Amino acid sequence: MLRYIAFRSLVALFLVWIVVTIVFLLLHLIPGDPAELLLSGGNVAADPQAVAAMREKMGLNAPLWQQYLDHMAGVLSGDLGVSFRDGAPVIEQIALRLPRTLEVIIAAALIATGIGVPLGTYAAIRADGKADAVISLFASAALSTPVFVVGSVVILIFAQQLRWLPAGGFVAFTEDPAEHLKLLLLPAGTVALSLLAVITRMSRASVLEVLQRDYVRTARAKGLPVRAVLRRHVVRNALIPVLTVLGLEMGTLIGGTVLVEFVFNWPGLSGYLVSAVDARDYPEVVGIVMTISVLFVLLNLVVDVVNAALDPRISLGR
Repeated sequence: MLRYIAFRSLVALFLVWIVVTIVFLLLHLIPGDPAELLLSGGNVAADPQAVAAMREKMGLNAPLWQQYLDHMAGVLSGDLGVSFRDGAPVIEQIALRLPRTLEVIIAAALIATGIGVPLGTYAAIRADGKADAVISLFASAALSTPVFVVGSVVILIFAQQLRWLPAGGFVAFTEDPAEHLKLLLLPAGTVALSLLAVITRMSRASVLEVLQRDYVRTARAKGLPVRAVLRRHVVRNALIPVLTVLGLEMGTLIGGTVLVEFVFNWPGLSGYLVSAVDARDYPEVVGIVMTISVLFVLLNLVVDVVNAALDPRISLGR
């Protein structure tokens, strides 16, 4: 197991380096001069001498390879640079906004897993029945509904009509824990709906596949209760693909909750990334994407380790 974890960790580090390098290069291919955009605001032409001075200050006049080496040296030392827009350290902004996005994603994952796995298991046990048809129909509808539509609907119902929860905004947990949790429920529930559909469908397919295994049929033939068979033989093995999909979905959501953050006015990392790209702020974009890629790779590493713990054949390469 230790050798397996060490190997996966080395692969993870290599993937992070590849992603950071690709993003750094792609940003320099985007049309537009960050110095000119910063000085003009995108509305009027900036003074050429001021643009040249700003490019020198930003280090954009250096050769591309030198900019890359300087950036990687900063990353290795824990320095992600400063924003071109306001001069604030990028790592401070990421540290401020990342927990907010992770909070939404983790809450959504807990809701989706807590509901989706039992729903999918029940649908598999009642395969081709009415309950299976209803659950499958619900999952398909939830999966095909855009997140901004779900967000608008839940705001209309729970905030405007029922007035149970606030429509959006953000209050730090340390300032008002109750209000913070109220503001978290709607964005987390909106993200959870599509994730719930994926977990439900995957759980159903996985449980159905495991139910056909010989050891499950043998356990049934011995007269074990259905609950015991599910608990001891089915659910544990069926969770392996479910956890894999959950890890991938959570990694995708780290940078993909921008619409949810926009609809609910939640100041997270995704919205920060969009504004950084729009401003051609290289240090911000590279720092954010590197953070997202590191978290994505770490999530997959955790999923691999958990899967290997659930099924030792994985770590043994069988």
